[in-house]
Amino acid sequence: MHTALVPLVDRRTPADADTWDALWQALADGALDRADALALLASLTAALPDGPSLLALLDSLDRRRPAPPSEPWPGTVNVVGTGGGPPTVNLSTASALVAAATGVRVVKSGSRAHTTRTGSVDLLDRLGVPLTSSLDHTADHLAAHGIAFTGPFVYPGQLARLALLAVPTPMPVFGRFLNTLGPFLTALPVAAQVTGVSATELPPPLRTLAARPGGPMTWLTTNAAGADELLSVTDNTVHLLGGVTRTLRAGELVPSEGTLDDLAPVSREEVAAHFRTVLTGRAGAPLRATLQLNAAALAVASGHRDDWATAVAEAGAALDDGTALGLLERLTTTRARGVSRVG
Repeated sequence: MHTALVPLVDRRTPADADTWDALWQALADGALDRADALALLASLTAALPDGPSLLALLDSLDRRRPAPPSEPWPGTVNVVGTGGGPPTVNLSTASALVAAATGVRVVKSGSRAHTTRTGSVDLLDRLGVPLTSSLDHTADHLAAHGIAFTGPFVYPGQLARLALLAVPTPMPVFGRFLNTLGPFLTALPVAAQVTGVSATELPPPLRTLAARPGGPMTWLTTNAAGADELLSVTDNTVHLLGGVTRTLRAGELVPSEGTLDDLAPVSREEVAAHFRTVLTGRAGAPLRATLQLNAAALAVASGHRDDWATAVAEAGAALDDGTALGLLERLTTTRARGVSRVG
């Protein structure tokens, strides 16, 4: 094992930025082999590092990125989940469109599927929705449409190169770590972020990452079902800053009838057509209510609205009057005309 990996694997003390820097330098120098990559990824997947080690990891990666804009995009919220949990339709992608249709400035980051049938990027490909290729491109999309779906540029290349070293071991083997950390790896100057965590209890290291100095105001959400979105069919907890929580009781803001089965995904062949139906609000009452709840969270987190009930009602109107579906169709038309620079 390369000496740079030893402190990261044995975990006798928290890994500081110098430790992570040594790893990235060894990776850049070609000094790591497949066995090194497998050992490190297996260790990271078996148990999430402690909070200070993860903060040092993010600091080390940030030093290798281009400098971000000096000011965050005002009133803009990123929505991204950790993946995993019970399979559902692409709720965060749909909720992003519904929220944007009500006037919320939304960025949606995501990836291809590791643990679900269809990841957000897989779905967007099937729909013909363009991805952005840079921060400037993302800002252009926000200005034109009020929403932007980011390409892979938001994620650090070091982890991708590390994963390539592990080939042919399939990435789903390490999907748990990559999915859990993914929402905190995005280099986006948003003002707020809403991240669903696929756990019934919030892992302490994620609370540390959510409170990272200089990062966006981050809400984490959990529920008894272990889903990485707010669900209408169960109680949900929104973890705010400073350890404050807000419990959203089932039936408090939206109807609570139905079960998780009503939110289940469809086949890959049906996913694009079904997603369009979802955006009309006519894919079932539980699904409609769940979209309203998640879109409302984006409206409140971004500061667009300060009242949950108003935000829920506006999300319902965007489903009923065709605004949400119309936004999707405008995005696909943009790509078809070749206006967007797909990243």
